[in-house]
Amino acid sequence: MKDYKQLLLANKAWAKERLELDEDYFNILSKDQQPKFLWIGCADSRVPAEEITHAQPGEVFVHRNVANLVVHTDINLLSVLQYAVEVLHVKHVIVCGHYGCGGVKAAMGSSDLGLINKWLRNIKEVYAKHDDELKSIADEDARFKRLVELNVEEQVKNLAKTTIIQRSWKNFQLPHIHGWVFDMKTGLINEVMEIEACSAIDPIFKYEFHTDEVITNSSIY
Repeated sequence: MKDYKQLLLANKAWAKERLELDEDYFNILSKDQQPKFLWIGCADSRVPAEEITHAQPGEVFVHRNVANLVVHTDINLLSVLQYAVEVLHVKHVIVCGHYGCGGVKAAMGSSDLGLINKWLRNIKEVYAKHDDELKSIADEDARFKRLVELNVEEQVKNLAKTTIIQRSWKNFQLPHIHGWVFDMKTGLINEVMEIEACSAIDPIFKYEFHTDEVITNSSIY
């Protein structure tokens, strides 16, 4: 049997199982989504957001890319963020990396990997920013793990620098931002950073909004 056929058969089995548990499951699922969480994770196939958090469909709005980056020029990421924050009104945004991340590992090296060099440049910037700390870690594996954590921390900070997050903080006092790292060897998530809504940020990245500006669903889409 072709590999993709197995996926289709598994889908039929999953749908049948759901209906056996609740005959209205898909009627309810198709009506609307009201997720509380936006998950910005790595594209690695071993780190599915719903699976490792035991979440149900509709509970987590998901965006994934190589090494779970939040880049200020990434229109794809920013579009997802805007929709999740301004339309779905998620209460939490989670950046989740994982130990053993191939993107982070590649950024630690000097090999020319083609087009992805441009993407990995963002991680190299994190490496350069924390060079003194990382150089002080003699064990290579420990240094690799620490860079994974630092990368997550920097992406959380990047979220707080966006007008999307800052505007929502002003209008709704949400969302809270979290930085997590998943450990595939234990199956557990390590919390490495949190920024509460409306926290102070570097004045250089702080935006001022008109006092009468209010975001509504209809004004965005």
